[in-house]
Amino acid sequence: MSERRSTTDQDLRREHGATDGEGPAAASTLTSERRDASDLTETPDLTETPDLYGAYPRLSDDQIATLAARGERRQARAGEVLVREGERTEEFLVILRGKVLVITGYGTDEERVVRVHGPGRYLGELGLLEGQVSFFTAVAGEDSEMLAVPLDVLRDVINRDAALGDEIVRTCFQRRSMLIGLGAGFRIIGSRYSPDSRRLREFAARNRLPHRFVDLEQDRETEKVLRAIGLKPQDTPVVIWRDTLVLHNPSNTELAQAIGLPVARADTSVRDVLVVGAGPAGLAAAVYAASDGMATTALDAVATGGQAGTSSRIENYLGFPAGISGAELADRAAIQAHKFGAEINVPAEAVALVPDGDLYVVRCDTGSSHTEIVSRTVVIATGARYRRLNVPGIEKFEGTDVHYAATVMEARLCVSRPVAVVGGGNSAGQATIFLADVAPVVHLVVREDDLTGNMSRYLVDRIMRHPRVFVVPHTEVQEVQGDDSLRALVLRDKHTGEQRTVPAEALFVFIGAKPCTGWLADTVALDDRGFVLTGTDAEEAMTRTTTATNAASNATTAAATTRDGAPRRPDCRAHMLETSQPGVFAVGDVRSGTVRRVASAVGEGATAIRMLYAHLESTGSPASVTFRRRSSVNSSPGPDLGPSCPGL
Repeated sequence: MSERRSTTDQDLRREHGATDGEGPAAASTLTSERRDASDLTETPDLTETPDLYGAYPRLSDDQIATLAARGERRQARAGEVLVREGERTEEFLVILRGKVLVITGYGTDEERVVRVHGPGRYLGELGLLEGQVSFFTAVAGEDSEMLAVPLDVLRDVINRDAALGDEIVRTCFQRRSMLIGLGAGFRIIGSRYSPDSRRLREFAARNRLPHRFVDLEQDRETEKVLRAIGLKPQDTPVVIWRDTLVLHNPSNTELAQAIGLPVARADTSVRDVLVVGAGPAGLAAAVYAASDGMATTALDAVATGGQAGTSSRIENYLGFPAGISGAELADRAAIQAHKFGAEINVPAEAVALVPDGDLYVVRCDTGSSHTEIVSRTVVIATGARYRRLNVPGIEKFEGTDVHYAATVMEARLCVSRPVAVVGGGNSAGQATIFLADVAPVVHLVVREDDLTGNMSRYLVDRIMRHPRVFVVPHTEVQEVQGDDSLRALVLRDKHTGEQRTVPAEALFVFIGAKPCTGWLADTVALDDRGFVLTGTDAEEAMTRTTTATNAASNATTAAATTRDGAPRRPDCRAHMLETSQPGVFAVGDVRSGTVRRVASAVGEGATAIRMLYAHLESTGSPASVTFRRRSSVNSSPGPDLGPSCPGL
């Protein structure tokens, strides 16, 4: 039997910071013999692991009593498996008596005990709250007594007991980060140059899924693992987990289903609100819609969080003086939306918006199938992507050495490598600071003469003080150099025309913004850059279009029309966030004229829900009755959000 070692909090923190997420293939995952759980009781070290960083607190007697009132006490024999890696857990387990071992790589040669818990501690991490499978195994180290609380009861307790709920959510985030740092979970085996390997790694990283990437270019032993399951290097990428899950170049949807992420499925029910895009604006809309009793579904093509989800730390978001990572903000919002009953589907990419009478149909591509979702209202929150850098030859490095996000996954590739960042906004500034923690040198290339024009002052100050960051102002990238991989950039000074070469083995691009509106076709009015027009801008665009159409057909009137071609009532103007289609709203970075800040996006998402109430009422949604009753007893008058349009 393989050696097991207990890992302290300090070990976990060190591993989390130092691991590169890449390593030897888990041959043992495929070839090792499954050990019986009773083997753990032969010589277990039952010394409880100290909780140095607050990730494993002990519940108070009162908190245990609150849970016990709606839970069930159970006896567990030594060696009994309480939670099994790769399987869903439907209960929240609190240790009342005895010791429990938390194990990663259970049943393989990489098996190790990473935690020993005693009375008062509880099991679980982020996946428990989000309905994912478990990324660890928990085994009773000795005869123990457990308190089992059903998850629906736990969610109700979290809603009612703010202090207990906040502690559970906070510690679940910490535990997920520690599992990621340990390289727990599944293995992605492939080449760093493979687009599909990159796709799977990005999906796993963006969804904060514990995994490890095994690079065929670095680890020659990997071929032995592949041959053991009848595969060749050409068959990669593959996903391996334990000895029961082997996926051959899976789609994002197939990987999501294996992990337990909810994906869009065929459903004949009609939603009150469909939110397309799960960045800060979309998540805010989902939270507020669901909390007001509306049947709410949100979907995203890749992951919750949007561009903000790739930010290492957002330090100017109200209420978080120490800052918060974009990933944690997204996960907290997703849990909050789930709490109120919203459904979040990932991955599911909207490919078309089709008006259908008083309803809308959004056609979705999940990667392996197509489905349609019908809703009374739609909130467009698909955001914007950074524009590609227009430099000859750069395309051959995209997906390997040229990146448009700076997450932990990309940072791991930059350890001890020179890096360049292009862009002068906050995203570029945050990425620069983040990457400078692992890279020996970071060149920040900006077109402007200084950073203060588009970047927050706190980021400018930090960048200027950082010893490994070099700002290159009024400069553009002229050329990329390298054969199989990026090696250097040729930069050109905009003022003098002088050229210089700087080493760069990774390039991060944060320039401009290209709205994700291709799926909308001609359904809603867009500005000349492709952003969605709302409010009076949308009305004016619709009027111009209708006028031109009527003039071309020698019409005598030029009335604005609804999606059915019927005249829009003159006393019904579009709400501030409403598009040219009644009942369709746009929020966040996808909207023309928006302020591109996380707080602004959240505010727009929440405001849109108040505005769409009028349309819900006109289409006969039962939720509008609940909303009207709630509004009638609200003592706060609230802002004037525009007139309602009954009978639209």
